[in-house]
Formats: sequence, C-alpha cells, structure tokens
Amino acid sequence: MTTFQITLPDALAADAERAGLLSSDSIEELLREKLKAQCTEQLFAAMDRMAAVDDGEYMSPEAVAEEIANMRAERRAQAR
Repeated sequence: MTTFQITLPDALAADAERAGLLSSDSIEELLREKLKAQCTEQLFAAMDRMAAVDDGEYMSPEAVAEEIANMRAERRAQAR
C-alpha cells in the first residue's frame, strides 16, 4: 500500500470529511472512477482520430491479390 499526503483548502477538506469522502475506501473509489473515465475519453478520442483518417481507395480482394503477385514478381526479378 502507498501512503500519500494532499493539501486541500480548509473548507473543501471539511465538506469532504462531512461527506465521508476522505476515507481510504472513498478516495480509492473516486480514483478508480476517474481512471475509468480517462480511459473512456482516450478511447473515444482515438476513435475520433481513426474516423478522421482518409482510408483512401477500397481495394477488392482481386486487386490485393494482383498487387501481391506483382510485388512477388518484382522481388524474384531483383533476386536474379
């Protein structure tokens, strides 16, 4: 277990103490909720970035197979 010390304004500390938010269990729950929210925000931000990327032109399976065949032919020609 890790022990830490925080500094809060007196009024906030008093309000938090009355609400039962300064117990180890309450602070642990608050931190876990905040971490989960940050992970969710990061996930959605990543999804937004991915959606903004131009996928370019769609290639059919046949076109992909043709590109692979051409690449292999070029490699064979370079190996000689």
